[in-house]
Order: sequence, then C-alpha cells, then structure tokens
Amino acid sequence: MPVPVAPGRWPLLGHTPAMLRHRSAFTSALREHGEVVKIYLGPKPTYFVTSPRLAHHVLATAGSSFRKGAMFDKFKPYLGNGLVLSDGAFHRRQRKLIQPAFHRERIAQYAQTMARAAADLADSWRPGEVRLIDEDMQGLAVTIVGEALFSTEIGKRAIAEVRRSIFVVIKQGMIRALSPGFVERLPIPGNRAFDDAIERMRAIVLDVIASWRADGTDHGDVLSMLLMAQDEETGGGMTDQQTYDEILTLLTAGIETTALALAWTFHEIARNPDVAARVQTEINGVLGDRPVDFEDIPKLTYTTQVINEVLRMYPIWILMRRATEEVELGDVRLEPGSEVIISPHALHFDPASFPRPDRFNPDRWAPEGGGNPPRGAFIPFGAGVRQCVGNVFAQTEIVIAVVTVLARWRLVPVSERPVRVKFTSAAYPSSLPMTAIPRN
Repeated sequence: MPVPVAPGRWPLLGHTPAMLRHRSAFTSALREHGEVVKIYLGPKPTYFVTSPRLAHHVLATAGSSFRKGAMFDKFKPYLGNGLVLSDGAFHRRQRKLIQPAFHRERIAQYAQTMARAAADLADSWRPGEVRLIDEDMQGLAVTIVGEALFSTEIGKRAIAEVRRSIFVVIKQGMIRALSPGFVERLPIPGNRAFDDAIERMRAIVLDVIASWRADGTDHGDVLSMLLMAQDEETGGGMTDQQTYDEILTLLTAGIETTALALAWTFHEIARNPDVAARVQTEINGVLGDRPVDFEDIPKLTYTTQVINEVLRMYPIWILMRRATEEVELGDVRLEPGSEVIISPHALHFDPASFPRPDRFNPDRWAPEGGGNPPRGAFIPFGAGVRQCVGNVFAQTEIVIAVVTVLARWRLVPVSERPVRVKFTSAAYPSSLPMTAIPRN
C-alpha cells in the first residue's frame, strides 16, 4: 500500500526545515494524512507513526524488532553507548546492572536528597522576589540528579560543571540530530559551544570515576552502585568508559525533562486557581506542618493527577526507532533499516484519546474521569523494554519538589502575557518569571 508523503518537502533538505520551524504544529498535523506518513529528513525517507495503536506496536509489542534510530546515531560520538543509545544484548546487560540503583529502597533514600534540595531552594527565596522559575527548576534538577549520582567532595565539582554545560549539550545536540551531517562540521558558535561542553564534562566525570576507583567505598550514590555492579553470568562490571557513558546518559535524560515538568507544573497551578486550591488543601491535609517524605507520595493523589496532566501537555517532541527486520506496521510493510518517528507530543494531543486536549484538566486522570487512556496514547517515559529506567525517580522528584515549594510559597505570574512553548527535544517555556508570595 502506498504511504502518503507529508506536504512541505524541500529539495535536498526534505522536511527538516518545516520540522525545525514549526515543530509540534508540523508533527501534530500529520495524523490528518493517516496512521503512517512518510517524511524526509534531508534525503532520507522516514515513517512517521500517528496513532497510539501503532506507537505501542513499535515501542512495546514489536519492540524487539526495532533499535534506536538515526537521530540517536548522531549522539553516539558524544554521549557514548549508554542505556538510551545502546541496543541488543549489551543494552539488556547494562539495564540489569543499572536497575538496582533505582529500586524502591534506593529511591526512598534519594527522596531525602530531593526534599532537602527543594527546601534549600525554597528557603533561599525572599517575599515578593521575582524568580525565573524555569531557571530555578533547572538548577534544582541538576542539584538533585548530581547529588544522587555523586556524593563525594570531587562530585561537587562535577555537579558545578554539569550545571554549566548540560543544557548546552541537550539543546545543541537536538539541532545536530535533525540536521544533515555536514552541519556539525561547520565552525559555527553552536558547534563550538557543544564540543567544549562535552569535553569539559568528560574530563570531570572521568576524574570522579578515577577517584572512586582509588577509594572503593560505597557512598550510597548512583556512581557507587554502577561501579560495584557485577554481571550475574560473567562476574564482570563496567569499565570506566561504560560508566562514563551511563553517567552522561543519566544526566542528559534525567535533568531536562524533570526540570521542565517542574516549571510547567508551577505555571499551570498558578494560572488555574481551582487546581491550586485543591493541591494546597491536599498538601495541608497530608503533611500538616512537617516535611514531605517518600511514604507520603501515594497519599498525594490529586497532586499526582496534576503532574500527570503536565507530563501529558509538555512531553518530549519526538523519538526514533529503526527496524532491524521486516515489520508489519498496520497496512505498511517496513524493510529492515527503515526509520520510524513517534511524537509523544502529537499522541498526547490527539483528541481521540484526550478530549479537548488543549485544556489543562487534572480530573481526566481521576478514576471517575477515565484515568486510563489507550495503550500508546500516554508515553512521557516511553514504553516497552526501553521505558526510562529512572521514571519512578523522576516522578518522585517532581512530587516532592512541588509540595515542598508550595508548602512555603504561592507563585504568581509576573505578566498576563501567554507563556509560549519553544521546542528543542522537549517543551521549554519562553520565559517563566513568577513572584514568590509567602504562605502564612
């Protein structure tokens, strides 16, 4: 069956200019052309999946027939072969070695770090002060992930470097991933900034690993877990390079999306007074005057609904897979090597799955509100065997940070002007200044 080609294709550059200019508007419009639509990244044909049914098939049901796609290939020279980029038997081995670092008992320990870091940030604010909440949440996410990864003195230097460099790597990396290969070789400022940031982070992370090797002590951090992990079959552990790759993967995957989810959560709560009142009532009822802890999270049901709605409305833009064998995708037969794109954003805004998708509505996640979208319709952390290994860490971090800040402060938008969404790999706010008003 012939696959419809999306409109807006340029000679040589394909649909890349349209994707980079219009981002979510371009990808959301593709569902009008069918469940599978062909687009071109430069001269390369790619199959864009628009339905939850086929998205779930690619990510979960037929997940073993796909590996990471072309976009991720471009990251490998810089981010290595960590969990997000690796495939096959090596990916399965690494996942088994990493998973203990994210078991419930460990996350309960990390929750103390999360609560302390959020409280330190909230305590640093002053009444009536205007805060750039998006920047504050970036700093908070770096602190939390950094302290969970590195708890030693040299680790503090690594956290400072991560704070300086990680968002350069993330933003410039997505531009490289979507651009033809020659672009990354051009002597332009974005390329220089990216290369310098990668080199600085590589140097400090390898220093931290070398320091741990010399010490050999379990510091209760993720780095200790990674370096102590042993393969059940071979008894082998991770090399320094493999550990570096996984650390950089956890940094890039674990900071951006969490920071953005936190920023957007405060934004949506501030502009929806009814939601704000219900969240505050729940926080008061569950916590009273004490700090939040890990055991409180299941009781914060409405706050969790609010966060789910934020994750629906502000997810990553696109992800890619490559078929490793012949695959049936609806009425389309994919040959081995075929590239597939899925847009969590487009799926999350599909009115067939989420009525009135542009409306912020936490009640859609309540049991009486449906609470259970179709498989493949809600994928903030991916799905299948490649679902983000740190998803529970991220969700725990978001809940703890939100309730810790809101127990102390009410955040009020500085301007009535709409906040625009700017997409790189994820949904960034154009600017998010808010005034901190103390709670009695």
